[in-house]
Amino acid sequence: MEKKVGNVIIKTYIGDITELAVDVIANAANSDLWMGSGVAGAIKSKGGQQIEDEALSMGPIRPGEAVMTTAGALPSKYVIHCAGMPPGGRATYWKVLSSVQAALSIASDHNLNSIAFPAIGAGVGGLTEEQSAKAIVEGINHYARKPGSVKEITLVGLSKYTCDCFCNAINECED
Repeated sequence: MEKKVGNVIIKTYIGDITELAVDVIANAANSDLWMGSGVAGAIKSKGGQQIEDEALSMGPIRPGEAVMTTAGALPSKYVIHCAGMPPGGRATYWKVLSSVQAALSIASDHNLNSIAFPAIGAGVGGLTEEQSAKAIVEGINHYARKPGSVKEITLVGLSKYTCDCFCNAINECED
């Protein structure tokens, strides 16, 4: 699926976010920025320990904030760590939305054009894929209404169901 919202093209992708050659991929992070399992574990495993080391040197941050690191051996140039939850805690809709807005602001500040987001806060974070998708798309919708460098956003799910949740959230947002 692909839809233009404001100044941004939003599309969905079923697969592994670590394989995308975009300017930046988002990590579903905890606010201490250590990278355990899920998306964070995959990024660390494929990109290298230096991603976590660099992230840890910038933390901790508050849930709802984000920081950017290099991407190690990944095909993307950078990783933005979106803190949707505290360590061992639960993500909330508003913390996920806030971390997405922070990530898009960081990407714009660095004049980046393309970013990919996983279902931040879903799974171990405690949100459903539907809740995560709505929070992420709402954050993107706010960003897309003003000038910024990010012109292409890919929403990534490992399953068709997660991508369907992203598609539904995109279709619900205003043109």
